[in-house]
Parts: sequence; C-alpha cells; structure tokens
Amino acid sequence: MTVLRSIVLFAIAALCEIGGAWLVWQGVREHRGWLWIGAGVVALGLYGFVATLQPDAHFGRILAAYGGVFVAGSLAWGVLADGFRPDRWDVTGALICLAGVAVIMYAPRPV
Repeated sequence: MTVLRSIVLFAIAALCEIGGAWLVWQGVREHRGWLWIGAGVVALGLYGFVATLQPDAHFGRILAAYGGVFVAGSLAWGVLADGFRPDRWDVTGALICLAGVAVIMYAPRPV
C-alpha cells in the first residue's frame, strides 16, 4: 500500500507542478493573462505541499525521484495538452527515468 500511495502522490505532484508551469507558460507566452499565471503559481505551490506527503522522510530522495517523474510527465503533458509527438528516444529516455525512480524510491533498504 505504501508504494501505491507513493505512486499516486507522485502523479498528483506531477499534475500540480507540470500543470502549474504550463499555466504560467500559457499566461506569459500565449498572452492569456494574469488569471492563468496566478492559477499556475497556486498549482506550483500545491506541488510543494504534495511532495511532503510522501512516505519516505528524505527530501533529497523524494526530489531526485520526482525528477524522473517530471521528465516522463512533461512528455505526457505535451502529448495531451499541446499535440507533441515524442519520438522513440523521448520515450526511451522517459522509461529510463522511471526505472531510476523505481530504484531510488522502492529498492529494498535496511531499516
């Protein structure tokens, strides 16, 4: 159950951070205005809180692992929100990152 909870938290964190960055991008680069920017800032702030809910107590481990989630999530967001089409190297890289997440977060460690 702890691994499942951790995976769900990583997904929520990715939604907050990537979604927040995308909203800021839309507000600034696509000239959608301050409401979009403000919503992005709020989402980015929520990301910080979601990360604290991870069952592991080590900040460095959580953020390092989240980096891999961010890579894969950003590519997926681009597909869904912007019509981006990743090539095989994008997909391969994302899978390598997710394998790294699994090793960092879920490898057996002495208690």
